[in-house]
Amino acid sequence: MSEQSTSAPVVRHVDTRHRYEILVDDERAGLTAYRDRDDRRVFFHTEIDDAYAGRGLAAILVEQALTDVRTSGLRIVPVCPYVAKFLTKHREFADITDPVTPEVLTWLDSQLRR
Repeated sequence: MSEQSTSAPVVRHVDTRHRYEILVDDERAGLTAYRDRDDRRVFFHTEIDDAYAGRGLAAILVEQALTDVRTSGLRIVPVCPYVAKFLTKHREFADITDPVTPEVLTWLDSQLRR
């Protein structure tokens, strides 16, 4: 049986690794990864470690990451399916969200060397 944390999760921006991480008791529990293109932050992957599943951490992580994007004056491109789904339920970010286009996907593939 796993022990539940008593401290609130913390989200940090790790710019050098192009991601936001969520920490529980100073342990990384998950991340959402991005690449920047001009004034757009293109989110392409979100994951929560299995040991931390079912705690709502992905929603906390993505909400805080998107809030940081807004504060930074950037726009959001939700390539990541989780981020895209989150945005359908959280319309408060609609004004800074751009559509995923074939051009963005081709650019992202080149950035990730896929």
